[in-house]
Amino acid sequence: MKKKNLLKGVLLVGIGASVYGMLATFVKMSYYDGYTTSEVTTAQFVLGLVGLLILNFIQTLTSKTKLSSPSRKEVRMLMLAGTSLGCTSLFYYIAVQYINVSIAIVLLMQSVWFSVVVESFLTRKFPNVRKVVATIIVLVGTVLATNLINVDIELDWHGVFWGLMAAASYTLTMFTSNTLATHLPVLRKSMVMLSGGSIVILAFLFFAQIGPLYFDGLKSIYLNFTDNTQHIHSFDYSIFWTYGFVLAVFGTIIPPILFNLGFPNTGLGLGSIISSLELPVSVTMAFVLLGEKVILVQWAGIALILFAIVLMNLPAKKELKVAEQLS
Repeated sequence: MKKKNLLKGVLLVGIGASVYGMLATFVKMSYYDGYTTSEVTTAQFVLGLVGLLILNFIQTLTSKTKLSSPSRKEVRMLMLAGTSLGCTSLFYYIAVQYINVSIAIVLLMQSVWFSVVVESFLTRKFPNVRKVVATIIVLVGTVLATNLINVDIELDWHGVFWGLMAAASYTLTMFTSNTLATHLPVLRKSMVMLSGGSIVILAFLFFAQIGPLYFDGLKSIYLNFTDNTQHIHSFDYSIFWTYGFVLAVFGTIIPPILFNLGFPNTGLGLGSIISSLELPVSVTMAFVLLGEKVILVQWAGIALILFAIVLMNLPAKKELKVAEQLS
């Protein structure tokens, strides 16, 4: 029975990671069709929120037991935590504007060692040798995966900056998701967090696209950050039925549900290893659908990052002995 649940957990987490890994490719395709970051993120979060509302309604009607509801304090905390969810998508999609998807996903995966730093800071303990070694491997793998050893390579610093910002925000999202209101049903918790993320997305839509179109004062402020005014125009609602549904399903509905269903069966360590499938899936999708060039040294770097994730999450000898004694 335990093996069956473990296999189920592995499949759920693996599918969730694979689906999420496809997301950036569709975002890049939407950019090619002339949509802005504001339009892409707004469509994803609005449709995702509508989808979760419908699923919550169905779950409430069909549940045989009364489902837990968040308190006012938990709603505030989850919405605040959800802002990091919105920032992750926003920063990641901005990065994709400047750099290839295959490089953006590698930068996002820096959350692997970011989480080590955050954990060390919170516990006030220096990370163990294995985590330090894994962090070094991730950094070496990143140099190879982004092809920085090639002197002719030119990485737009804007893309690198926003990619690392996405990794930092993603790290915060992971920590808050695993610690806040864990007693709540998955759909309700996801819906509240997504509501917080939507506030960030709608604020960005107003500041970067809609506001400067109608308010000269806001436009002058906006021009202090960038000279690009091409995306200051009326909202293109066609994004909702062209890419919006795919982005919502692949980005804000399916992965969180599958992760929350799968992780209890796999455990955090094995689940983290399986979820790293997001990296090769994302790079492969960019290679196949976008025609992005990924050379052998970059694949070697990706393999190193995956190895570091496995190394970081393998149980220690003491943990294995405890597990053997309990079984």
